[in-house]
Amino acid sequence: MDAFAFLVNPASGGGAAPEAVVPVARHLREAGASVEVTYSPGPHAAQLLVADAVARGDVVVSVGGDGMLSSVAGAVAHLGGTLGIVPAGRGNDFARMLGLPDDPIAQADVLLAGRRCTVDLIGYGAADGQRVVAGSVYAGVDAHAADLVDRSRYVPKVAQYPLAAVRSLATYTPALYRLSIDGDRHELEGATVVVANSGFYGKGMKIAPAASLDDGLLDVVVIGAGSKRSLIRALPSVYDGRHVERHEVHVFTGREITLSATSRRPVLVGGDGESLGVLPSDPAAPVAIAVRPGALSVIC
Repeated sequence: MDAFAFLVNPASGGGAAPEAVVPVARHLREAGASVEVTYSPGPHAAQLLVADAVARGDVVVSVGGDGMLSSVAGAVAHLGGTLGIVPAGRGNDFARMLGLPDDPIAQADVLLAGRRCTVDLIGYGAADGQRVVAGSVYAGVDAHAADLVDRSRYVPKVAQYPLAAVRSLATYTPALYRLSIDGDRHELEGATVVVANSGFYGKGMKIAPAASLDDGLLDVVVIGAGSKRSLIRALPSVYDGRHVERHEVHVFTGREITLSATSRRPVLVGGDGESLGVLPSDPAAPVAIAVRPGALSVIC
């Protein structure tokens, strides 16, 4: 009998996740599956729930957004379990990259079919305290925009990401980014740097159009500094990936990246909608970002 342990982030999607889980769980139970639903009690307790579920042989199902998915993906991968996804957040970009459906009955059918895909993950920070990210790590304008989205309360969901992107670009300060990509060093003045495993972020923006979840590589996209007006005008091209054709956009690929930045303001950094703090400014002590190839089994 199929068995699923649902972990629900009740805050995801502005509170939409608890409602989203109901029809999926009902359809699974009607099909004869065992379903346990737990509302995430916090990061530490969630890790223990993941460990118990994997030990029982259950599929751990993340119900929420990309941040929720990233928060459990590392534990599932470490324990050799399998992750299922019910996208119920603001962006749902990892699910979009996997081609998962929006319809809850179709989502349940995907879980029941049980087709496994092996995908890469991202490790952020030192090995002894590494944070696992599923989709992308980003610094600069994008991290500021993600912070604005996280604090959005009265903006309709469909407008949250575009409005935050425009507001962030309208007030951005360029930074000097220092990157090492598999040992090759680059210094670029830019608005943002994205280290992408998934091609999508920001609710459907195709930031890294050539990215693949299972190629053992990360795509590094640097959007160079430009006038605020020109960057805002170029924003629509990010939705179909045409921005990479612009002369101020630089794209690299690699397995191991280090990153630091200096600017008049602290350079924010985030991953899958969650804050990762501030990029180090000391070029002698950059943050390490590395691909974790084939780390996670996910139902796709």
